[in-house]
Amino acid sequence: MKSSNILILAVAIIIVNAGITLVLINQFGGRDVAAGTMFSTAPKQPAEAIDRVNAITQAVAMVEPAVVSVNVTEIRYVRGLRQIPFGFGFFDFFDFAPRRQEIQSIGSGVIYDPSGLIITNAHVVRNASEIKVVLPDKREFIAELMGIDEVHDVAQLRIRGNNLPHAKLGNSDGLIIGEWSIAVGNPYGMLMNDSKPSVTVGVISALGRNFSIREDNQEFRNMIQTDAAVNPGNSGGPLVNIKGEVIGINTFIFSESRSNSGVGFAIPINYVKEVVQNF
Repeated sequence: MKSSNILILAVAIIIVNAGITLVLINQFGGRDVAAGTMFSTAPKQPAEAIDRVNAITQAVAMVEPAVVSVNVTEIRYVRGLRQIPFGFGFFDFFDFAPRRQEIQSIGSGVIYDPSGLIITNAHVVRNASEIKVVLPDKREFIAELMGIDEVHDVAQLRIRGNNLPHAKLGNSDGLIIGEWSIAVGNPYGMLMNDSKPSVTVGVISALGRNFSIREDNQEFRNMIQTDAAVNPGNSGGPLVNIKGEVIGINTFIFSESRSNSGVGFAIPINYVKEVVQNF
């Protein structure tokens, strides 16, 4: 057979094979895609979402599941003057038996041990008759108060459950003024009726802030100052660094309106560790 004929035959075979391949791809390609989707464990994120992932979003993802809502019920018995319906003058103002009142309040906390140990502020759980902890995954637990230090505003709770998330406690020594700080908690949680924590971001504004002993004998020393927004309900929640480690417990703010003014303070986590070891 002439070489020219052999070349023509080879080209023809290649063209036929390519056509068969295209037909097979059209018929079965969609089925392969469907099978791959069926057994996929998690959908892939769009490329634009991946582009937005950064150190802050990664730090939040690490700590957020362990940040809890601390719902407190306090029972108070109040004596007061009551007016009797259809009473007559003097008898309207007798002091009757104390009235029972339930006072609801909310704060934040962070699970720091897989056994269910939680750190929060003492002022969040002070005088609590019942403490209910709500996780971001909506699980609810009645918490036990393991210890409380009202002078330094630290309290430890425990809940008992399975597969509890927990955050890593970092090192508050050697913090750098100007480094990122992330406040996580439940500001105005009772109004929102949502167990998911919110996130605010700022920087470490100052270190080693000391305050005079207050009338209630509370003492705050070596506090971390941050401009990450802290509002009512954030108390007891974690202040986190860019590595997703807890470096402080958000405690109070300076504000004439009780809302964020960019001057918040957190108890250094190294000091908190020392306090809870004595419980």
